[in-house]
This record gives sequence, structure tokens and C-alpha cells, in this order.
Amino acid sequence: MSEHRQLRWAVLGTGVIANEMAQALRSMGRTLDAVGNRTYEKAVAFGEKYGVPKVYGDYREMFSDPDIDVIYLTTPHNTHMAFLEQALSHGKHVLCEKSITLNSEELARARRLAEENGVVLAEAMTIYHMPLYRELTRRVRAGELGRVNLIQLNFGSFKVYDMKNRFFSRSLAGGAMLDIGVYALSLARLFLDSNPDQVKSFVRRAPTGVDESAAIAMANPEGQLVTAALSLHSKQPKRAVISCEKGYIEIMEYPRADEAVIVDGSTGARETVSAGRTADALRYELEDMEAAVLAGGDMMLPYTADVMELMTALRREWGVVYPEEE
Repeated sequence: MSEHRQLRWAVLGTGVIANEMAQALRSMGRTLDAVGNRTYEKAVAFGEKYGVPKVYGDYREMFSDPDIDVIYLTTPHNTHMAFLEQALSHGKHVLCEKSITLNSEELARARRLAEENGVVLAEAMTIYHMPLYRELTRRVRAGELGRVNLIQLNFGSFKVYDMKNRFFSRSLAGGAMLDIGVYALSLARLFLDSNPDQVKSFVRRAPTGVDESAAIAMANPEGQLVTAALSLHSKQPKRAVISCEKGYIEIMEYPRADEAVIVDGSTGARETVSAGRTADALRYELEDMEAAVLAGGDMMLPYTADVMELMTALRREWGVVYPEEE
């Protein structure tokens, strides 16, 4: 593939993320090349809204379309594996919404398909692509704050108990872990020296049996500790604190953060670090994906696999199993 040729994107789905993706391409001076959706009328309306030249009558046509290089999957995560198999088998690069798959076995199968077909597979995890995290990890890895010892994470929102809603629906792979826990564990993995190998947890279930709230404690071989509190039925801040030997980093709204505060442990002095823009979160993902396709790269997929390993083990410990896993 020529590095000078502009990559051609298709999106599967027409929801919030698909709209953000189309807007991100527009901010890059680009237009989405194709759109597909299970409901054709929604795809047509989406295409008209964003000036998309190709609307598939059957969304599955995108997987074999020779005019498409990269597909962004924005559908519910219980549908991802079936779509990944089709897209990767046809040699398409894929950026897939989180959680990329339901479990580690599915992800391992998808990674094999990507390798066999020589394409890039990536999870659309904003944390791995926001400029703020590049700056913070640079400082941590340079030793400016000393060793990372403890990471504390909160993520909670109050969702009304509607058991047909995707948040609580077992048939739609609902639950806190795959919906919001993936952000917390991805942030933790970014700042840890290695993946945790010791995990303790408590879980509270929704009436459907999916995980509604959880408290998790983890440790890795280096002795770094992580605590995470997750909930889909209790409001709490999206707050991360990375505690180091010489101070700590506090980040609010961490999934798409563009600002953090570093507190000096000796003097209490506070430094505000700003980088990037929350509004451009999807643009950073798209730009990094294109760079990986054109110049090579793994888009943090090994970290994605580590996080999926943790989430899979936790759900199995809790007995949260989806129909596709039975």
C-alpha cells in the first residue's frame, strides 16, 4: 500500500460513536467513504447527513468491498467477533469499539486472523491515544515521580433499572465490566510495569445476572497495587489517582482526559498538565490507526489483550456468562 494514498474508511453502525467518527474525519478534512447498518434506512439517513458516497444495501458488503481499507466497528460488543471474523478474513484493517471482544479466547482468535491476513486490528480505547497520556507516561517512565506504587480508579453512573437496556441486558453483553471497567483497567495497565497476577473482588449483580457494581483489588509481580470501584447504578466521579514515590497524578474524566494535576509529595505544589483536546478523542484514534496501517504498529493490542485477560477472569469468577459463551 502506498504511504501517499489516502486510506478509505467504512463504518458499521450509525449510533453515537459512528457520528463522532464521521465528525472526526471531517475535522481532518476527510469524508467517510462508506456506511452500513442493519437498518438500511438509518444508513441512508446517516449517509445524507455526512455526505457519505456509498451506503450499503446489505451492510455485509463492506467486508469484501475492494474499495475499503479500514472498517470501524461501532456495534454492541456481543456482535464484534462475528464481524471481526468477516472483516479480517477479507483483509480489512479493523478499529473496533471497546470492548473489542467478549473474552480472551475470542480476542486470541481475532489476533490470529489479523496476523494471517497481514492487517492491523485495534480496540478503540481513547486512553491509549490521548496526547495527555503520552505526556504523563513519558514523565513517569523518565522517573520524574519515582516508582508507581498504587493506582486508584473510580467510574460510576446511575442507570435506571431497565432490564431491556443494553447496560443490564444479558443478551446484549451488558454489565459494568465490559462497558466501563475496560476504561479503568486500560488506564491501570498503561502505568503498570506488568499485568496483575493477583486479583480479589466483590460484585453486586443486576436482576438480569450481569455485574452491576464491583470492587476490585489487584497486584502485579512488581508489587504495584490497583483498586477499582465500578458501578452502573451509583453515581461516582471518573477519577484516577496514580500514586508514586515522589508525588501523585490526579485525572478527572479520565477516558478522554486532556488535563491532569501532578502534586509534589514533598512540597504539595500542584502542576496542571494539559495536552490535546477531549473533543478530538476520536480523531487521535483515527490518526494513530492510519499511522499503524501505513507505517506499522500494534495500536497497543498487547495491552488490550492483558486487560481482556483480567476482565475474562473476573467475569468467570463472578459467574457472569453471556449467551454466546454458553
